[in-house]
Amino acid sequence: MTAPAAAPMFRRVALIGLGLIAGSMSLAMRESGLAGRVVGYARSDETRDVAREIGLVDEVTDSAAEAVAGADLVVLAVPVGAMGAVAAEIAPHLAPGAILTDVGSVKQSVIEAVAPHIPAGVHFIPGHPLAGTEHSGPRSGFAGLFRNRWWLLTPLPDSDPAAVARLSDLVRALGANVETMEPAHHDLVLAVTSHAPHLIAYTMVGVADHLRRVTDDEVIKYSAAGFRDFTRIAASDPTMWRDVFLHNREATLDILGRFAEELFVLQRAIRMGDGQHLHDYFTRTRAIRRGIIEAGQDTAAPDFGRGVEKE
Repeated sequence: MTAPAAAPMFRRVALIGLGLIAGSMSLAMRESGLAGRVVGYARSDETRDVAREIGLVDEVTDSAAEAVAGADLVVLAVPVGAMGAVAAEIAPHLAPGAILTDVGSVKQSVIEAVAPHIPAGVHFIPGHPLAGTEHSGPRSGFAGLFRNRWWLLTPLPDSDPAAVARLSDLVRALGANVETMEPAHHDLVLAVTSHAPHLIAYTMVGVADHLRRVTDDEVIKYSAAGFRDFTRIAASDPTMWRDVFLHNREATLDILGRFAEELFVLQRAIRMGDGQHLHDYFTRTRAIRRGIIEAGQDTAAPDFGRGVEKE
């Protein structure tokens, strides 16, 4: 006799925004029976039509208010710059006791934009899954996106521990590792590990594009693995990254200033022929790569130009 399926962790989940992260959440929750019903809304008619066509969620609504009505979990999966306006729109329709979270890459500005709109009795627990690809849109999601990735939560000082625990349990059920962090510290860490590297990648690809115009497309034709990785990062959603830099300005500028100082030291070593300094520097930075592999956040396999491992 087959054992009865476990009760879903949430009765109704509302996803506001239907891109890579929300779509992957829906696929993972439905695959594992974590939600009784997943409802989604996106501002674009085209996105809603595609979501309906591919069955991304159980129901696609034509308004955010309709999506969140009766939901015990609401996920804001829109660009950081749109969070405040969306929160104001849905606030009157949030159910008492519901958990509201987000998946934005910046936390302090999201808290400042969203928290003032949240009614008493609704648990706002900001979050950020450190998972993604360069692809966006409703067709980009896959159920295994969060597997063995980190999902950072930045609870507010008055956050209900039981609500934080409940959201943490869902994140773990999606396959992710959970860590809690202060919002300001989150923004500094992400400036180092994500935001500044993305800006550097955008810059390098922009330089290469300028050079390509005078080298008869050789930069594109003869791209080595390092440049290909830059182009993968630089292909990320431009609206999302515009908002990230505008809303994590101080931390990103701090890290870029430090980067410029390091770059100046390396420029001087190259100019002066200081091979020992270069070798020592590269030896130290190589250890960071080994640490990432040992932490299970990448593989040592020499699969240059690898595609997305969807499962």
